[in-house]
Amino acid sequence: MLAIKNLHAGVDDKNILKGINLEVNPGEIHAIMGPNGAGKSTFASIIAGKEDFEVSQGHILLEGEDLADLDAEERAHKGVFLSFQYPVEIPGVTVTNFIKTAINQTRKAQGLDDMPAGEMLKKIKEVSELLDIDRKFLSRSLNEGFSGGEKKRNEIFQMAMLDPKLAILDETDSGLDIDALKIVANGVNKLRSKDNAVIVITHYQRLLDYIVPDFVHVLMDGKIVKSGSKELALELESKGYDWIKEEVN
Repeated sequence: MLAIKNLHAGVDDKNILKGINLEVNPGEIHAIMGPNGAGKSTFASIIAGKEDFEVSQGHILLEGEDLADLDAEERAHKGVFLSFQYPVEIPGVTVTNFIKTAINQTRKAQGLDDMPAGEMLKKIKEVSELLDIDRKFLSRSLNEGFSGGEKKRNEIFQMAMLDPKLAILDETDSGLDIDALKIVANGVNKLRSKDNAVIVITHYQRLLDYIVPDFVHVLMDGKIVKSGSKELALELESKGYDWIKEEVN
């Protein structure tokens, strides 16, 4: 599904990613871990097409299509979803209206008419029940006054409604207590299927107790320096990253 080949990228003439190679197949969950400043959030932002960063070398292919010339909105329409560390508040725009607009804009980009109102309401009802979301929550302004857990749950709701091919969760566990963490993880696990894939970017092994990855990759100094199974995350939790630095050097 996703093939990243020799990816070099950065910002303001600073090279942050220095030759990343990664393949993600349908049905898989990949975890990206690494110390602060390793390039994890940059990696997520570049896949999603954020304009702040520039790719100097390499390719990002989604189902064989090079995403290089597509902006963030076009990539979203192709099925790339990015959850943010710090979701933006949009006063006056309800969660429901926001997701209706997002879905219909994607349909428009695909040459389809707006989703019929009845079908939209049915889908909202089904997804909110799947994720145990109170319908009153959906009438609130987007992220305004939301707790950290509510913001993350809202993003999982958006992900479920948009049904992306590739979901990238950028430190979605940041600032969450254990109950909120379980809610988010439960949503991700319920949405997992043989047709989609998830990249989870995290500092902490604890998230991977609830979202169990097929592969764990360690990103250091702009490169993936080690890959393994979930056991690699446990090893990082107990030993830190210094031993990998010693291996690489």
